[in-house]
Amino acid sequence: MKRSELSPDPIEQFGSWFADAEADPGIVFAEAVCLSTLGPSETPEGRMVLLKHFDERGFVFYTNAESAKGLALAGHPKAGMTFYWQPLGRQVRIRGPVEPVSAAEADAYFASRPRQSRIGAWASDQSRELESRAALEARVRQLEDRFAGGEVPRPPHWSGYRIVPEAVEFWQEGAARLHDRIAYERDASGGWRRRRLHP
Repeated sequence: MKRSELSPDPIEQFGSWFADAEADPGIVFAEAVCLSTLGPSETPEGRMVLLKHFDERGFVFYTNAESAKGLALAGHPKAGMTFYWQPLGRQVRIRGPVEPVSAAEADAYFASRPRQSRIGAWASDQSRELESRAALEARVRQLEDRFAGGEVPRPPHWSGYRIVPEAVEFWQEGAARLHDRIAYERDASGGWRRRRLHP
């Protein structure tokens, strides 16, 4: 992988690799990504989420703001994302500060979700202890009755977050573990500088 083959803009380059991943029949969810945050006592925590949007402003995912990840982001509003597309031998790492999306963005995405997923967002006190599966299912039925015949609005505790990238690294698998790694980092002018890293 030559630097000259990559776009000078890492968001544009990500878009190219993401399109390749979406087109690959061996990749079921190209949008699946490990989100890393700092939890209590600054303990590193990772979990899989789904990337829902990206553009020049950053990379967006949605969650319950009162969940473990939501509370972690409230305490330490920085995060990392790691994509790994094994059939392509590619990895992308992204890190930067995190900001909430606008209410309009969150409303629009929430409205696009299947109705049962919207009900589920109301039903789940994400990350908190659950008495039983039956209790969760009962709560779902109560909410189905509550919203019967009407729209399911976005819960006040459910929204989206945007990682504003400060660094993006593209990793291409190489023979004998001599992988290619090209890192982009924000410079003082707000642009990007690229450099090659050892495998």
